Amino acid sequence: MSKARLTDSRIAAFIPTQGEWLQDTETHLAVRVRPSGSKTFVFRSALNYRDIRITIGEVGAVALPDARTKAQLWQGWIEDGRDPREVLRQQTADRIAAQVALVTAAQVADREAHRREAPALEAWDAYVAARRPKWGAHMIRDHERVSRAGGAPYTRGPRPTGDDTKQFGILRPLLLLPLAQIDGERVRAWLAEEAVRRPTHAALAFRLLRGFLNWCASHPEFRDMICADACTARSVRDEIPKRRVKDDCLQREQLRAWFTKVRAIPNPVISAFLQTALLVGARREEVAGLRWVDVQFQWNTIHLNDKVDGERVIPLTPYVASLLAALPHRNEWVFSSPAAASGRLQEPSIQHRRAALAAGVEGLTLHGLRRSFATLSEWVEVPVGIVAQIMGHKPSATAEKHYRRRPVDLLRLWHTKIEDWILTEAGIEQPAVGGTVQALRRVS
Repeated sequence: MSKARLTDSRIAAFIPTQGEWLQDTETHLAVRVRPSGSKTFVFRSALNYRDIRITIGEVGAVALPDARTKAQLWQGWIEDGRDPREVLRQQTADRIAAQVALVTAAQVADREAHRREAPALEAWDAYVAARRPKWGAHMIRDHERVSRAGGAPYTRGPRPTGDDTKQFGILRPLLLLPLAQIDGERVRAWLAEEAVRRPTHAALAFRLLRGFLNWCASHPEFRDMICADACTARSVRDEIPKRRVKDDCLQREQLRAWFTKVRAIPNPVISAFLQTALLVGARREEVAGLRWVDVQFQWNTIHLNDKVDGERVIPLTPYVASLLAALPHRNEWVFSSPAAASGRLQEPSIQHRRAALAAGVEGLTLHGLRRSFATLSEWVEVPVGIVAQIMGHKPSATAEKHYRRRPVDLLRLWHTKIEDWILTEAGIEQPAVGGTVQALRRVS
């Protein structure tokens, strides 16, 4: 091995004769020359009687002062008892770990920024998915309606306004904002605008929004983004529309005109539906969802899908039995509709509004028919508990809740009296109790 103080000129002129190394006399830096003529800087030293060689780089690619600096640094590590190779490996691992940490931190920052800037609709979807198993069909439909995107065509007849596509849900403008931006001032401004156009729907939407934000407050992934006073600030509560008690109801003197116009409706299914809804006092979907298997003409009973208890049995009164028996038997539905995708009646409200208006009973809704049944039954002095059981209302007294279980025969006695009184006021003769019911006819 040749030894000399390394300089660029000496390294360039070095041609090995006996050995292939040129060792620096001042440091542990050496130059190795390969048979191909390439020259490489190498650090050469020893630790604990073991040789250590570390390649620094090709001559020309690495400057001599830089190679000498590294050699001096590494020799210092050896004098401290540290193996330069282990130190370099640890430095490489630390550098890679630092780079990974930087990338991970950037990704976390991006995710956090997305989480905070994402529309509240994402949290809303998570909320609906989490609560759906605990909700009924009405609750699910309300949440879907207030948050829908809009643009889909209506499936229940043309709109009176001429717009046949669904508008976006009332909560949609708020849900498109990040959660952090749904504060008290935004909710107040939203309520102030919507309460003028549709106060009842705005009050419902506000309650759904409040439930959603309360759910977010109990979940760590959303808790730090919501505004605590978004729905509780005094300025917000002052804008909440006051609930108005609906009082649309048929009066005794209006029965004749209403029945005359409803029985004149060209569609016999809608006509029968409206009369049945009044005479049984059930909810709209309870009547519309009747299947033929739910109607027992032999035993004069109807099985309704109760909104509260799941199912209830009510009497099949003589006039209602004649109405249902005269309907076409197209499919499984009592109130069938060949034009509807579901096969059953979907939108009787339009025909009812026209008939009610023609009868001089403007503003009477389908739910008003249920209210009418409860009101008109008082003319017959029916016990309140009887009417409640027929209508599917929860009992309100201890005796009603725990002691009275009225059989359907007892309900039939009073229900038939109610129907008879209503039909008498309408100028319609009630069929004989136990009379022969017209056989069902199947329509293709």
